[in-house]
This record gives sequence, C-alpha cells and structure tokens, in this order.
Amino acid sequence: MKPLSTKPILILSAITYFLVASSCTNTQANLVEQEIERTQLVNIFIGTDGHGHTYPGASLPFGMVQLSPDNGTEGWDWSSGYHYSDSVIAGFSHLHLSGTGIGDYCDISFMPFDKMAEDRPAPAAFQHAQESAQPGFYQVTFDNGIGTALTVTERTGIHQYSFPANAKPAISLDLGFHINWDEPTQTAIWVLNDSTIAGYRYSTGWAKDQRIYFHAQFSVPFKEVSWYEKEEKLQGDSVKGQFSQGVFEFPDNADTILVKVGLSTADEAGAEKSIAVEAAHWNFEQYVAEANDIWESELQKVQVNMLNPALDSIFHTALYHASLVPNLHSDLNGKYKGANDEIVENNELVRYTVFSLWDTFRASHPMFSLLQEEKNHDFLNSIMAFFDEYGKLPVWALAGNETNTMTGYHAVPILADALQKGYLSDRAEEVFAAMKVSAEQEIRGTDFYRQYGFIPADKDGWSVTKTLEYAYDDWCIAQVAKMLDKDEEYVYFMERAGSYRALFDDATLFMRGKNSDGRWQEPFDPFHSEHGFDGIYVEGTAWQHSWFVPHDVQGLIDLFPSEDGFIQHLDSTFNVSSEMTGENVSADISGMIGQYAHGNEPSHHIPYLYNYTSEPWKAQQKIRQIMLELYQNTPDGLPGNEDCGQMSAWYVFSALGFYPVNPAEGLYVIGSPLVKDATIALENGNSFRVTTENNSPINPYIQAISLNGNPLNRLYISHDEIIAGGTLHFEMGDTPHKALYQNMTVPPSMSAKQ
Repeated sequence: MKPLSTKPILILSAITYFLVASSCTNTQANLVEQEIERTQLVNIFIGTDGHGHTYPGASLPFGMVQLSPDNGTEGWDWSSGYHYSDSVIAGFSHLHLSGTGIGDYCDISFMPFDKMAEDRPAPAAFQHAQESAQPGFYQVTFDNGIGTALTVTERTGIHQYSFPANAKPAISLDLGFHINWDEPTQTAIWVLNDSTIAGYRYSTGWAKDQRIYFHAQFSVPFKEVSWYEKEEKLQGDSVKGQFSQGVFEFPDNADTILVKVGLSTADEAGAEKSIAVEAAHWNFEQYVAEANDIWESELQKVQVNMLNPALDSIFHTALYHASLVPNLHSDLNGKYKGANDEIVENNELVRYTVFSLWDTFRASHPMFSLLQEEKNHDFLNSIMAFFDEYGKLPVWALAGNETNTMTGYHAVPILADALQKGYLSDRAEEVFAAMKVSAEQEIRGTDFYRQYGFIPADKDGWSVTKTLEYAYDDWCIAQVAKMLDKDEEYVYFMERAGSYRALFDDATLFMRGKNSDGRWQEPFDPFHSEHGFDGIYVEGTAWQHSWFVPHDVQGLIDLFPSEDGFIQHLDSTFNVSSEMTGENVSADISGMIGQYAHGNEPSHHIPYLYNYTSEPWKAQQKIRQIMLELYQNTPDGLPGNEDCGQMSAWYVFSALGFYPVNPAEGLYVIGSPLVKDATIALENGNSFRVTTENNSPINPYIQAISLNGNPLNRLYISHDEIIAGGTLHFEMGDTPHKALYQNMTVPPSMSAKQ
C-alpha cells in the first residue's frame, strides 16, 4: 500500500532503513547535492524499542492527532501504546504520548478484521518487514493479509484499510480499549447515517478527567452494525456504557475502505468541523503528500550536513521528535476542555496541552524560542491560560488536567526566559503574579522550603531534588522582578535562590538529605537510588542531582575546597562505577557513563559544567562521546525516555555546538559540534550559520572559534546574537588546545563577579 504523491516518498521498514543508513560512506554527496527530502532521513522507529517510549504513527507538528498502532500490552515500555519488541497490534488509536514515563491516552481505537474469521477482532500478528513509516504516514500489513495505512491532518485521523479478496470486511471501533493507567469512565457511539457515526470517550488515569469527542465518516456505507458492552451484545442504533464497542460490516466487494475521524475535546460539533475544514475529500494519497510537505517545511528550519551520512537520520529524527509536543487542544470553534473542567471558548487563543515541564524547560522550550516563534506565542499563552483556569501554573499538564507529576515549578523558567526574549511583554505583570503563586503555594513541600530554607528529609520526599529545583525557579522569579523594578522582591527571591547551599556537605562533596534538626540523614550512599516518593532524589542518585545549580555554577564551585576539587568530582561522575544500590532502583536511570545518566533529564547539563572551569575541553570530549555512543539509528537508539522532545532537543542543540545550561538566561554554552555546517532559518528572515573546519568524529576539540569573523573570547553565545543572524565558526582538532582558554570568559553565574 505505497501511497502516491506529487513528490517522491521513501517508505522503508525500520530494518531496511537502518541497513541503508549504515551502508552510506563519507564520500557520499551532501544533502544539498543529492536534493534528498529531509522527511526521507527521519527514522520514525528510533525510540520505539528500549526505553524510548516513542510511537511510530502519523502526526503533524504539534498536532492534536497522533494516529498510531497499539500492541494492547500492559507495561512501562508500552507507555506510548507500542513497543518494537511486540509482534501483534490490537488497534489504531488517535491519541498518544511521545516518550513519557507514564502511560495514558490510546483513545478512539479502530481495527480492521475479517468477519468470516472472527466476530470481533483479536490482536493481529505482523512482521516489521511489512511495516514502514515516515513523518505523517504509517502502514502495516498483517500476517492475515489485511493492510492499514494511516495519515493525519491537525485534528483528523485518516485510515485506509485494504482487505484480501475472500475476506468479509469489518471494522471495529472499541472505546473500551485501554492500557496502563488509562481507563474509560463513560463512552458512547451513535449512528448518524449509513456511513457516519459520532460519539465520545471520557476516561481517567494519569489525567483524571479526560474527554474526547469524535465524528467519523466511512468511504463505503456499512451494511450492518453490532454493538457490545464488554461481552454483552446490544440492540439499537447506538451504544452507551463504560466499554462501548461498535462492529461495522461492509459489502464483500469493499476491498478498500477509508475512515476519516475528526476530534474535539469540547463537543461533537467541533469534531465534525475538523473533518469539514481539514479533510473534506477522500484522496488518501493527497493527504499523505500534504503531511509530507508540512514536515518537510518543518525540518528545513535547520539545514545540516552532519559528519557522516549515518548521523543524518539521527539528527533529523531528533528534530522530528522535538517538534511533536505540545499538542493542539482547542478545536476549530475555539473550544476546549479547560483545566477547571469547564468547556472554554476562546477564539483569540490556539490552546495547547501536554506540557512535560520537568523535562522540556531544559532545552525544548529554548528551542521553540528559536524555531517556533509564531507557535511559541500560543504555547506560552496556553501556559497562562492554564493559570487562568486552574489558579496555578502547570507542573505537568495533560488533556486539560494537572497531573502534578515530578518536581519543581518549571513553568517559571519557561516564562522568565520568554519575557527576556520579548515574548508576553504585554502580560509581564500578570506573568510575575502567576510565578509568585507557584512560589507561595502550600503543596509539594514548598511550605517546608520557606520555613527551613530547604526541605527537610524527615518532612517530605525527594527533599534534595525539590530544594535544588525550587532554588533555581526562584532565581528565575528574581530576574523577572528585576526586569519589572521590583527591588524588594528581587532581593527576596535571590536569597531563596541560594537555598541550595544548605544541602551541600563539604565532607562528602554531595548534596545530601538534611533533617529538620539540621543533622544529615544517615546512612548516606551516593550510589543509592529509591524510585518511590520517599527517596531523597527523584529518579536518580546523589551523583546526578548534586550538580543541579544551573543559575550559580560558580557558587557551586565555591563550595568545593578548590576549583580543582570541583573538576575532580566532575571527572569522577563520569568515571566511577555505573552500579547502583537500593531495592527499588529507578528504571529511568539509563544511558550511563559512570554515574552520569543521560537517559534522564537531571544529567543533561552536567558535561557542559566544565565550561565554567579552566578545563572546558573536557566538556567537548564528553559531549561528543554522548552524541556518538548514546544516540543510534536503530529502534533502541535513544538512551532513555524521549520525554516529549527533551531527549531530542538536547541532541539538536548539542549537534549544533551549543546548549542552554541555564535555560532562562538567554545564553547558550559552547560544546562540540557534530555538523560539518548548519543553517538555522529563523522566522524573522535571518539565518544563523554554524560552520566547521577539520571537523570529524575523531576531532572533538575546539582549536579556534569565531563569531561573525571575530574571535570569540567567551564560552557562550546569546539568543540575541542568533536571532540577529550571523556565523559561528569552529576549527576542530584531535587534541585539546588548552592555551585557547587562558583568556576566555566563562558563562555567568549568580555568585560570579561580572
């Protein structure tokens, strides 16, 4: 079932894709000379194996619909509904999470089957050799010969099913289908005519009050409908219950059937409009071509020539994954399910949801400020809309709900960064007031934090992680206070920003749990991991979390006996054993180099900390090692959960040669580029180029660096410099050029004299 298109569309299985990429040589012509579409370089299956938790199905950039296969298997590695190790598919549902550590969604599940073989569909076996995907398109042929092809518009899923000659074509819509945390609470399907149905699915799980409405049209009229509530067969022209299922039978000669499914989180009228506006015709190939064109335009925003062709797929897949989330939440009538559990109508806002802020504040949102200038306004205003509806800024927003997952109040750095970059300037006072609500709330240990100046380990779980993250968030609030000339509040939040110091133990050189009486919690083991809520560090060990002081790296260095002691401890993080102790070691701690755990976000800034010392070449070596060893062009090619784009945003930035260590100051710390050259096409019409000389996989060390033709005497560049356009040039070599850094300025810190 290869779709036609106005442009060539390469559809390869994940295995074939890997073999082709691996067979490329360095003598292969660059992308410009080949005129290869960037969509052909994306390997959708990266992250679908291992602990990546990505889905292989069809979606558009930041779209409402993620139309993808589900294996029907429970388990952590099925958080997206699909895992590459599985051999069956239970259905194709319309909502999926990209790379999360908790499973939800998998709503509105369709499944084609042969009514001659079974009355209701069972999971169907398939082979990966009969499966392929590209941006905006997915297809598979089951072992029984039934084929499925999927594509999407922003708010509509489009299915194409093909049946063998002797089959009795049937399609199931199972609103009761659920895995992991999700469970339906109320569902309904009703018939509008012989080719149109509608309904809704309410559910609970990670997000406690989820609502999705659908309107579906078949290209072929169905001849018979059977309704089920679990095993009970029902009569009538509709079904309503907790596990509603409809089975639709079609004429025997209907060898190809299309289904268009429009969605809305507000009502069925909004779902119907999704089809009417976005999917009015039945030309499946045209939808595929349009989706391909949308993704091609998106991927062209960063044009790169990597060090070798095998890296092209890794980079473009990372850019693809980093452009999936957050997701559209409002329908074409401007309506959506709000965080106050009311239906909100706001035609001035395109509302988004799925904000994994503990992850994405680090690199995804700074990337949006560069690549998604127009959409970023809606992302930021969606965060503020959540505050208007809920009374607090989101922590982890999902489907118009607050899940309160993970630590910190990290909407704050996103908003602080936005204000400093010119976003939300007309709402600055409102934004500052919302930030203060987060800092003054009475949940998540914040009351202990204010009372003691840190969170005591005998009072609340994850005490070290929370204290360090609240201190950083408070630094962000202080910067907004300074911007608004609020001197008293600036001083107050800057004092709170130093709270990390209370947990540093100069005897062990780690951030440690401290009890309310001021004593260290014993026993102490920096290799210990406790995944539950009673642990000292969330999803990590002391080795990983003790480095989280991105606003005051110099202040952290000053806590050590000397800078050399800081460097030695940083070296040890990468060199000690990767073994961990504890009865409940977190599975999220993955992608290990020593105790550095790239598979989880708290480690992401750590290799860049060398830039704040006299030995920045060590950052270059470590960053290059992480990119080359931990990201691969294979289904298990991610070192941990994708986490809604953060794992990939780290790679995109790092491959370009810089990274936002402190993601709220508008600066990017220099690393080690993995590109021959790259051009960022900015929405203001400017271009920012990264060029390299003598760059190769064995030349990770910077020999010289210049910005717009002038030697760069600092280890960072600014957001404003990128936005203005220009060229950042690296000369690379195979040994550190230590003399280069004798007069280099390190990135700023709260405690450093600027």
